[in-house]
Amino acid sequence: MEGPGSRYLKEPFQCAHEHRFEATERVMALQFEMVEKRLERIEAMIGGVEKRLWMTVFGVVGVFLAQAAQSLIEFGPK
Repeated sequence: MEGPGSRYLKEPFQCAHEHRFEATERVMALQFEMVEKRLERIEAMIGGVEKRLWMTVFGVVGVFLAQAAQSLIEFGPK
């Protein structure tokens, strides 16, 4: 330090508002990060539900087609 005297008189004083602003920015960054992780998990879950839904639709269509084919075979020429 240069010369005699208190360092608090020569060094710039950091305002509490500045620290509060930085802390708020860090908290908001963490919150956005957590929201993004939750959205990624939700999107993965929706993808799984979508796959199950399509499997159900294809299964129902398969049953209808199998019944139609069976009825055609039964009523066909003997």
